[in-house]
Parts: sequence; structure tokens; C-alpha cells
Amino acid sequence: MFVIYRYMLLSWNEYRIITCITIGAAAISFVVHFLLTRPLAQWLRVLATGTERVASGDFNIDVPQIGPQEFQQLADQFNQMSGRLRDMFEKLRVSEEARSELVANVSHDLRTPMASIQSFVEALQDDVIQDQETFNRYLQTIRLETRKLNGLIEDLFQLSRLHAGAIELHQHTVAVDSLFVEVLHSHYMLLRETGLEVEVRVPDDIGSIWIDEFEIKRALGNLLQNAIQYAPVASTILFEARPSTGDFVELSLRDEGPGIDENDLKRVFDRFYRSDPSRGREGGGAGLGLAIVQSIVERHGGKVGVDSRIGEGSRFWFTVPLNRHGLS
Repeated sequence: MFVIYRYMLLSWNEYRIITCITIGAAAISFVVHFLLTRPLAQWLRVLATGTERVASGDFNIDVPQIGPQEFQQLADQFNQMSGRLRDMFEKLRVSEEARSELVANVSHDLRTPMASIQSFVEALQDDVIQDQETFNRYLQTIRLETRKLNGLIEDLFQLSRLHAGAIELHQHTVAVDSLFVEVLHSHYMLLRETGLEVEVRVPDDIGSIWIDEFEIKRALGNLLQNAIQYAPVASTILFEARPSTGDFVELSLRDEGPGIDENDLKRVFDRFYRSDPSRGREGGGAGLGLAIVQSIVERHGGKVGVDSRIGEGSRFWFTVPLNRHGLS
């Protein structure tokens, strides 16, 4: 460049001025370039470090949103991606833990009655039992354990079908009071044996609901069986219906049982979860009834929950849609 300036036949003074201007412009350009590219290079190093951490399985990272707008948008998208991956792997972790717990619980609940059946059958085969009364009692025990196994397998089958959406809902208009009456009628003998009192509260203006009657009866039946399992003898069970938010009705069942610890409330609807298997009259069920209730209610678009305190009983509730179709 200096040679070109020299051969432009400029005077010495003009040559020096143009040369100084060129050197000054180059120095300014270098400084500006350094000031602009240094933070960008630093941000790229931060992004590269974050990418390496994500690749190694660490998703608890957020890169700073600095630099030009395009770089800030890229940082925001990277942070969103990291957050979604974090949520996805957390769900996978929880799912894997639930699967392991499910396998362990199924194995336990199948092994116990199977071991009982095997021991009684072997005793009968070995002619250990001589009197007819004991013989009949052993057969009765085998029958009861077989029914438990059949009930567990049926609950597992129904729960898997509900989660897979294989059960199609056939919704129609149902009166709440008649729904409660039919559920109570089907459990009449069990209620009579335990000496439990039942109270029903249904407002006159509650209206009808739009449900699959068979499935909601199953849900209410599971809640009632749960209440009978834990409610004290001669205590009262309350069935109640009341308006809920939106076009929904809340159906609830309250018992006077021992209540549920606060730490257990979030898990009572999990499959096979039992807060205290020893509290029920017969050691509790398999822990699938409430999970089935939740699946049925969610397929109706409703919500399910429980309010409980130790020593004050429990109130299980769920919401179902009102009849918005004007059909009968």
C-alpha cells in the first residue's frame, strides 16, 4: 500500500498524511474488532461448554443471554432445549422408578396368595388333614386366595385398558341420587356386616350428569370399598354431591377412618401404593382401586383428590361433567 501511495506521484507531505490516515484507520479497526469479537468468542466458549455438559447428561445448565439479538435468541432456544430435556429425563427417571416399584409390588401380591395356595394344596395332597371340618376350611382358604388372585389380575387388566384408552366411554344422562342408591344397593350386605351407617346428601337443584354409568359406578364402588376397609365399625360414611367449577359436579365420599398422613396424600392414587397396609380390617387391598378411580375420572375430563388428616377421617372426591346436551 505504501508503494502504491509512493507511485501515485504525491508530494511527500501528502504521502505522509495518507499513510498516517491508513495506519490510524487500521488501528481503530483492530481495536473495534477486538472489542466486538471478544465477548462473542467468550459466549461461544460458554455455549460450547454448555453443549458438552448436555452431551454428558447434565441438563441443569442455562447459558447467559448476551451479545447481539440473534445470539440472545440462540441462547434462549438452547435454554429451552435444555429445560425440555431435563423435564423429559426426569419423567423417564420417575417412570423407571414406578415401573420397578410396580414389578416389585406385583411380584409380592402374587407371591403371597400363591404360596398360601401351594402350602394348603400340599397339605391336602399329603393326607395331613384327616377331619372333614379342617379339610373344608382349607378348601375355603384356597378359594378365597384364588379369588384374591383373580381380583388382582382383573384390576391390572382394567387399569392397563384404561391407560391405553381401550375402553370406550358410553356417556348418557344419569341422576346423581339414583347413582348413589345403586352403588349402595350393590354393597348392602357388606355394609350390613360391618355395621356402617350411610348418609346421602344431594341438593335438589344439582341437575343430572353426563357419564358412563358403569365406569362411574366402578369408581364410586372402589371408593366405598376403600372406606369400608378402613372405617371403624358402626361409624358413618357420607355420600355427597355439590356443584363444582365450570360445568362439573363434585361427588365425594367421607369416612371416619384413621386418616392419611400428609406425606402419603400425594401418592394415594399411585398404582400399588398403600400408606399403611396394616390398618385395614384384612390388611388392605392390592393398591389398585384408587388408581382405577383416577383413570376413569380423567377419561371423563374430571379431577380427583383427597382431603384427610390423621385421626379425622378421609374425604375422597372427583368431578364429572354436567349434562350439557339436553338429553335424557
